[in-house]
Amino acid sequence: MPHIAPKTDPKTLPKQAANGTRSLPEPAGWAARLEGRWLIGFGLLFVGLALAAMVIGAGSSALILGAMGASLVVLGGAALIIEARNRKAQGDLAAVMARATQRDPEPVLITDGKGNLLSANGAADGWVDPAEALTLWCVNPDEIAAMVLSDVLAHGQAIREYTRKDSVLHLAVHTVDEARTVLVWRFSMRQIEQKRDLDSLGVPIITLEAAGLSGNLAARALGGTEVLADLVAALAEAEVTATGGAFVTLADGQRMQAVRLKAASGRDDIILLPQASELAVQDPSPMLDYEEIPVALLQLDPAGKISGTNRLARTLLGLSASDEQYFWQVVEGLGRPVSDWLADARAGRALGRPEILRASLTGTETYVQIILRRASGPTNSDALVAVISDATELKSLEARFVQSQKMQAIGQLAGGVAHDFNNLLTAISGHCDLLLLNRDRFDPDYNDLLQIHQNSNRAAALVRQLLAFSRKQTMRPENLSLESLLEDLTHLLTRLVGERIVLTLSHDRSIRGIRADRRQLEQVIMNLVVNARDAMPMGGEIRLETHVKILTTEQDHGRVQLPAGRYATIKVIDEGIGIPKEIIDKIFEPFFSTKRLGEGTGLGLSTAYGIVKQMGGYIFANSVEGSGTEFTLYFACLPDDAVLSLDKPTPPRPVAADSEAAAAALTTSSSDQSATRLPPPDEGLKGGTILLVEDEAPVRAFAARALRLQGYQVFEAADGEQALEFLEDSTLRIDLFVTDVIMPGIDGPGWVAQALRTRPGTPVVFVSGYTEDTLSAALSHTPKAVFLGKPFSLGELNDTINQQLEA
Repeated sequence: MPHIAPKTDPKTLPKQAANGTRSLPEPAGWAARLEGRWLIGFGLLFVGLALAAMVIGAGSSALILGAMGASLVVLGGAALIIEARNRKAQGDLAAVMARATQRDPEPVLITDGKGNLLSANGAADGWVDPAEALTLWCVNPDEIAAMVLSDVLAHGQAIREYTRKDSVLHLAVHTVDEARTVLVWRFSMRQIEQKRDLDSLGVPIITLEAAGLSGNLAARALGGTEVLADLVAALAEAEVTATGGAFVTLADGQRMQAVRLKAASGRDDIILLPQASELAVQDPSPMLDYEEIPVALLQLDPAGKISGTNRLARTLLGLSASDEQYFWQVVEGLGRPVSDWLADARAGRALGRPEILRASLTGTETYVQIILRRASGPTNSDALVAVISDATELKSLEARFVQSQKMQAIGQLAGGVAHDFNNLLTAISGHCDLLLLNRDRFDPDYNDLLQIHQNSNRAAALVRQLLAFSRKQTMRPENLSLESLLEDLTHLLTRLVGERIVLTLSHDRSIRGIRADRRQLEQVIMNLVVNARDAMPMGGEIRLETHVKILTTEQDHGRVQLPAGRYATIKVIDEGIGIPKEIIDKIFEPFFSTKRLGEGTGLGLSTAYGIVKQMGGYIFANSVEGSGTEFTLYFACLPDDAVLSLDKPTPPRPVAADSEAAAAALTTSSSDQSATRLPPPDEGLKGGTILLVEDEAPVRAFAARALRLQGYQVFEAADGEQALEFLEDSTLRIDLFVTDVIMPGIDGPGWVAQALRTRPGTPVVFVSGYTEDTLSAALSHTPKAVFLGKPFSLGELNDTINQQLEA
């Protein structure tokens, strides 16, 4: 066992108790003695009370109190006797252990089960308690001592090691008796073995100490102990210091500089360092290792000039080996100048903190994460080393997340606003329809009413765009033939683009089909064609092309990963002015537009984006400024055996694209202005009784009047509670429920469910400004129920009512 430093050595012993500021704790057992004395005291008190009771004539009470007092006195005396025996046994055991460890060279403390000091051997003379002994080894000695004590009491022993810079404390604690009332704490200190660490160094190190001369692995390679002794003797007369001062030539001709380091313990280390010229001639491999290291490294001089790079750094930053540039010419900061960051790093404020920067010379959108460290060595203490990693994918993921959060927030807002607008538009367009019933084109108010009607339709289409962007509109997907869809749409698109633009269609006949909502896909194509037309004010050609594209591996499209598979693509290509590179990533954002104020809503492309994503497809834009733009839609191809829909396409409902002319073309494409007039009530209707429930008074007034014009008897209710009050009259015959879905109090599905318990089989028409998809649960649980979305026209309302009553 290594020799322990003298107990008066302040480096190895904890602080001594001085001037009586710390005294030994009382011996163990004081609590037990106190408990025994309390029992005797209470017993004597009860005896006194018994005597007092006898004096006043309370014989029975005196007897009870006397018995209790005597019992307490006996118990207290027994406790004192048992405690005294235990204390004596503990003291005897502690004395035995003290004699056994008195001459132990290691410091040993004997404590009771609570950690109170009972004795200390000669090596630990002056130590007060275990916590005091741990002062030089632990930051929180009291807590450490308490934890060790707890482990010993739980398991019977505990072993710990605590390390300082040059030595290790080994603490072993164990119990002596089964009751664990006497504990032995043994403290063993030893110097840290440094031989293995020295062997890992590549330079010769000769160590001189009292035990003799030794050398590390590199020193022993020079020869045996005699060679090292001769080398030390040759250096003995030379003035060798920590900064050098002597040189030696080895047997192989290598010239080395001797550096001497003195340790406080009296040990000397002589380090032999190869000269710089010798290193350059002897082994050029370190430079090769630096060049091929799989981490991008870059060295900067104090002025910020790049003084060294390895191969990976040059590849990542777009540099060549001969480039001499400043750091801020190679990368640019995203939030502050790179020069400011370098200044902070040289001052020590930004060392080790990663920074995301954009590479300026790569020609592509490349981001790097850089950590700056100080360069080692006495000649370049102000130089910096940059550790670089590619952060392009990280920035791409971050941008995708931010974009999705923004789209989600705007989508939620759009969905809520759309519901309120649909209520307003239902009332406006509905009352306009009622006015048009009694007027023909020769009426002086006819054209004004027609304008109101058409613009309310355009407003309704704008609301549908909001729902499309928020992906909350109702989708009715079917198996579509792209060839059939585009050919049916060509005549409308030709009218849309005008006479100065040529529209050509090229179709890949190997495409079997795709699954999509016909009307929504038509709207996407129309919006893209409108944008293409507006990009060519002087005319040109717009090409619609379909192709089959097979991806065998996942394909990266900027911020979107396109999975492998077989896709049908639809391309809309123009020869227009193109889209600037700096804004092409923003074109699908809602309300983003490069047009002048009043020329567009900024929703055309965002609507297309929302519809395509909701149908499970992808949309990408490629553009060359001054040459044109190409939009590409990707949809998964249907299997070859898929059955395609044979339904005749219905004229698309009016949609709002980013152009006044587009809206006009779409609203007049399927009918002329005279067709806007709605048919008069059918004469052959058999009539019926309808319960109309709607919380919006204007909508309720329009619907009630429209139904009465068709010969129906209508009962109106403003909410579900009022509707249920009507139905309490069992004599009232109701043929149809027409109800809003979202209302204060009981909602539409709620009151309908209650009503159907007493009137089963009654057909239901749910109306709402929200989409049918959000009401799928209510529709699935309600028999004979259909959905009518707001805003609805007079004709749509009548058709739906007739179908439900005739079903």
